[in-house]
Amino acid sequence: MGFFGLFNKKKKETLDKGLERSSQSFFSKISKAVAGKSKVDEEVLDELEEVLITSDVGVETTLKIIERIEARVARDKYVSTSELNGILRDEIAKLLAENNTQDMEDWDLPTDHKPYVILVVGVNGVGKTTTIGKLAYQFKAAGKKVFLGAADTFRAAAVEQLCIWGERVGVPVIKQKMGADPASVAFDTLSSAKANDADVVIIDTAGRLHNKVGLMNELKKIKDVMKKVFPTAPDEVLLVLDGSTGQNAFEQAKQFSAVTNITSLAVTKLDGTAKGGVVIGISEQLKVPVKYIGLGEGMEDLQLFNKQEFVASLFGDRML
Repeated sequence: MGFFGLFNKKKKETLDKGLERSSQSFFSKISKAVAGKSKVDEEVLDELEEVLITSDVGVETTLKIIERIEARVARDKYVSTSELNGILRDEIAKLLAENNTQDMEDWDLPTDHKPYVILVVGVNGVGKTTTIGKLAYQFKAAGKKVFLGAADTFRAAAVEQLCIWGERVGVPVIKQKMGADPASVAFDTLSSAKANDADVVIIDTAGRLHNKVGLMNELKKIKDVMKKVFPTAPDEVLLVLDGSTGQNAFEQAKQFSAVTNITSLAVTKLDGTAKGGVVIGISEQLKVPVKYIGLGEGMEDLQLFNKQEFVASLFGDRML
């Protein structure tokens, strides 16, 4: 049984609780949209469009969902409002699947090489360093040897925070003095990881977007230096986003994707917001899979994203 095998029940409870505000808001809006209606017609679809947009799913993604439901209504001739819940669940799950969002159950890593190198990007304040600490905890709990690299050398607080997480989790943090070359920190981290036969390396980076050219050059330099130690590195470029900011998170995602090749997303702080729909829109628009979601302050509250479980928790067991 995998690492999460014993904790599936707790994981679902955490997911349900974390998405409770989003679920209540979403279902409440849909219920109002279909009130007094027996079938899905143009008026219901117009109301549903507004529900999805105000739930931070995003305009383009919303229009795509509405088009798909319209096609089903046209094909089946009659669709009752009681069926709308199930149809929405199906279409949202399909969208997430089309964006290569895999249903992951365990913290497994590729077996053809190691270490697995994760380069983490994102603006300050989204929970980037906390996510790195929780990732380190999860991987270590799964029996992996983890090294962290403090390559956000422009903020003393960033290095200090990562070191605190390293001590808390019990994993080494490679750092240099303030203002040091981030690529040099990345090189030292991977060199140490190689010497110590590490399984996972997670590199923190500076969260600056005011100078896109500088950020792009910096990330390119870090990647180039990494490849001198491990030609496959980085295996993953993870963008961390604050889900509670709704469409602002989507704008950040677009800006980061313009300067570097994002391969996966972590959406944090979903437990304190009713904006859980942003997960759907960001993934669909960027064509980048959501891999992790943050649902609380606890070490275990960072979860591998499972689209089926996410959609089930977002809709709950409610019926229209």
